[in-house]
Amino acid sequence: QVQLVESGGGSVQAGGSLTLSCAASGYTYSRKCMGWFRQGPGKEREGVAALYTGGGPYIYYADSVKGRFLISRDNANNAVYLQMNSLKPDDTAVYYCAAARTPCESGLGTTFDYWGQGTQVTVSS
Repeated sequence: QVQLVESGGGSVQAGGSLTLSCAASGYTYSRKCMGWFRQGPGKEREGVAALYTGGGPYIYYADSVKGRFLISRDNANNAVYLQMNSLKPDDTAVYYCAAARTPCESGLGTTFDYWGQGTQVTVSS
């Protein structure tokens, strides 16, 4: 059974930073796509960042977070991270870790098959 467990959410003031972590278990982590999505209040879920766990230049960001967020991986621990800098109130959302059964065939449009329970990020002005 695949489990994705997020941690690291919380409350921060605008301009601050947070790092989210996602630990995967029961999942064949090697050479797959993993990513982060978010759903803000009254908004649809949107892709934030994704990467190919096999390495290389296959890293994707939503335009709204480019230059501020950084996605990274730790293959030894089947983990992915999302470092979020220069946070804005618009970044307030529940953030979800997601994992696919395939490589990142379509970047953030890749079909993700497994989802974590979500972690709340609140940015105050």
